Amino acid sequence: MNTHAQIAPNADDVVLTGDRPTGPLHLGHYAGSLMTRLVTQERVARQVLLIADMQALTDNADDPGKVARNVVEVALDYLAVGLEPPRSLFVLQSAVPELCELTMLYLNVVTVSRLERNPTTRAEIALRGFVRDIPAGFLCYPVAQAADITGFDATLVPVGEDQLPMLELCTEIEQLVNRAAGAPVLRSARAMLSSTPRLPGVDGRKASKSLGNAIALGASNDEIRARVRSMFTDPDHLRVEDPGKIEGNVVFAYLHAFDPDRDALATLTERYQRGGVGDMTVKHRLEDVLVALLEPIRARRDHFEADRGEVMRLVAASTEQARATVADVNRRVRAVFGLAV
Repeated sequence: MNTHAQIAPNADDVVLTGDRPTGPLHLGHYAGSLMTRLVTQERVARQVLLIADMQALTDNADDPGKVARNVVEVALDYLAVGLEPPRSLFVLQSAVPELCELTMLYLNVVTVSRLERNPTTRAEIALRGFVRDIPAGFLCYPVAQAADITGFDATLVPVGEDQLPMLELCTEIEQLVNRAAGAPVLRSARAMLSSTPRLPGVDGRKASKSLGNAIALGASNDEIRARVRSMFTDPDHLRVEDPGKIEGNVVFAYLHAFDPDRDALATLTERYQRGGVGDMTVKHRLEDVLVALLEPIRARRDHFEADRGEVMRLVAASTEQARATVADVNRRVRAVFGLAV
């Protein structure tokens, strides 16, 4: 698997992506993945959007209600931006029990030391301060991700650089199972690396639902303006006439991600760097850009939110459709391990 190339989807690809339902989605998700998914759903055989509630429980088991409440929120955000079945299937992870069985089977061919060597997992353990009190589910969730990828017969998985170790483990498991079977029981998945820079939170840190430093897709106009006015700019840009820096300037990060008028933005950027443009001028521009972007998304979200029951019925139907594929893969893997099918 060429995990480091920029790969475009093919018409026969099955793409697996998704989100943990720990809160409504935000502009970081929109820039980093949702816009790409809108393009991908028009180009591939199937796109599976996994609402990964089982994975979310690996570090939210003390508040499972938060995960359950946000399943419909994530589905609403998908619909609001224009993702829709059957082109994109909204699949609830916990409603596909065959994924759990695949995970258990794969755990028999993966060692604890292999899981602990995963650099992404090590970084997340340090971030959460687990030390040695690591929930077993958290340590093992790269194996669960391999079950997701192979279970849905995915051939393409959009990831950031920090997720490549997860794909490498998946490839190892796929090769082990196929070698044991003497035949290609599991399909190979390629990584589709994102070319979009990660959007920071309004405070300059990583945008995160848990940190409360992101702008939700359903944010009101007043919320958008309040968030923009709290954004970090250049701390040395004290007067309008001072030259300003755009590196590390959160306002310009958002403008470069979302401003549709690239020529006007280039002119504004040059003037700010030269001196003569105040921070409030660029913030007002960003407010207008984000209001124009999010108003139609919020309107669609409000439309679907009027019948949350119908949204969950849509999720259930998508899940049942995708589950048939996982059940077939599970039968094949059970046979490899000598279990009754």
